[in-house]
Amino acid sequence: MTPNSASAAPSRRSFLASSAVAAAAVAGGLPLLAACGGSDGGSGGGTTSGKDAKKLLPSYAANNVVTPDIPARNGSAVGFTGPLDLAGLKTSVPKKLGAGGKVTIMSPFWGSPPKQDNAYYRGMNDLIGVDVVWQNQDGNTYEQKLGAVLASSSVPDVVVIPGWNMGGKIPSAITGKFADLGPYLSGDKVKKYPNLAAIPTDAWQRCIFGGKLRGLPMPASYVTNIVPFYRKDIFDREGYRLPRSADEFMALAKDITNARAKRWACLDMKWTAFNVFGVLSGSEKPLGWELVDGKLIYRVETQEYLEALEWTRKLFAAGYVHPDAELGKSAQTDSGPKFAAGEFLIYNDDISQWYSRTAEQAAQNPDFKISGMDVFGHDGGAPTLWATQPANIFAFVSKKAPESVVRDVLAVADVTAAPYGTKEYMLTNYGVEGTHYTVENGVPVKNDKGNNEVINAYVMVASPAATVAHPDFPDVARAQVEWQQRMGAVTKKSSFYGMQIAEPSRWTNLSNDFEQLEDDIVRGHKKISDMQQAVSDWRSKGGDRLRDWYKKLLDDNGPAAG
Repeated sequence: MTPNSASAAPSRRSFLASSAVAAAAVAGGLPLLAACGGSDGGSGGGTTSGKDAKKLLPSYAANNVVTPDIPARNGSAVGFTGPLDLAGLKTSVPKKLGAGGKVTIMSPFWGSPPKQDNAYYRGMNDLIGVDVVWQNQDGNTYEQKLGAVLASSSVPDVVVIPGWNMGGKIPSAITGKFADLGPYLSGDKVKKYPNLAAIPTDAWQRCIFGGKLRGLPMPASYVTNIVPFYRKDIFDREGYRLPRSADEFMALAKDITNARAKRWACLDMKWTAFNVFGVLSGSEKPLGWELVDGKLIYRVETQEYLEALEWTRKLFAAGYVHPDAELGKSAQTDSGPKFAAGEFLIYNDDISQWYSRTAEQAAQNPDFKISGMDVFGHDGGAPTLWATQPANIFAFVSKKAPESVVRDVLAVADVTAAPYGTKEYMLTNYGVEGTHYTVENGVPVKNDKGNNEVINAYVMVASPAATVAHPDFPDVARAQVEWQQRMGAVTKKSSFYGMQIAEPSRWTNLSNDFEQLEDDIVRGHKKISDMQQAVSDWRSKGGDRLRDWYKKLLDDNGPAAG
């Protein structure tokens, strides 16, 4: 399990191509993708940062109930590598904060929702002191349901909204429909809820919508979640050396590839190429802007962007990329069996696959070993990586909710935000011991009832600081966190890092076609000159005016990152 490990993949469409990926991620408390920008329904939009934001944010107070084996550093998650000792679990919520009221929560759900009256829901509600009633909705069509509910006069007490569902009119609906939580959480008021107080300030910054603190966050590491994975067992056996530059990677790819033997070097490495060449983040539109010599530059306007596409195109053109990758990006998600079979030795994907691939192969392929390359600079020097967002899924409370309901919702959140190694965390993430899981050699193992009931629910309300814990594969947990720490040391925060920004509606779809054009170029269907023309068109159709809008936003508010 990888609760709250970082994830803000560059392509919402490709990463969510498989609902199984979404389900697995959310079941593990794993934030998926960042918001794609929104619409304020008019010409406005904007954000809140600087001094104005500081007045709204909860005071941070570290939670010392549990000490992680690997502390957070350089934006990494915290890591736990020891076996679980159920007898030694700590208590982070010593008394029920709920007043026994009823709270309805609408949330996306992947799979078949359990019946409301199940052992997991009963156990959680009893611990919290609140009667939570779940209105689970199909995660694959959640955006449509969300739009309909927010357009109506009947909104549940709590609505969970992932960042990738914040398109169209959703951002303006958030401002219009949901309560200001500042009177309950701003400044030292949050100390009534110690687990919420321990959520990093960056994550709370993302919860400011329309000038008010409206959301409860699911925090994430801001370090890039895209890891260049490789078959360490085969590399060791064949004597392959890890590349330290773009040219060395190309030479390694040539050495590995033998099409007659059904072995190719890699899958589509575009995501890694963007990191290798220092391209600004594409995980959320505002992150793609950076102030350079007094002028805001968008990621697609940079030379690094073109160089990354050209390098990836050369990998395809030379025949080093597995043929499946020619068929489309879905091959990236369904790559497990062929990676295990050694048909290709390198691919890039979410950091959570470090664990999932290891767990998949542990019994049937004991020699299998996956590891992650450190991202290298294209010229052999240190890379320049760009931070992703520190929270991507949010829970909101209806404006119509009375104070008693708001307090009960915060009681729920204080339990679900409990840190790993506590009784509250175990119940939230694993259910009731003996009913939903057993612990074998310090490793919690869910049974069928646990797999059916303890998914997609309470973890969506709020979560602790980004955490990586695999009691069954502690070496993987350590490797993940240490990779984040090394990559975090070369990570920069771009001009709009941490801000919750709603772009004006007339421009918010302006850059939607770039991703498809990128993929056409790297597969040889289009040319670099086509991208240069597309960028020119983007500027004339509104890109330059959008630049001016962002520049005024920056001048008025200042950057969120210190």
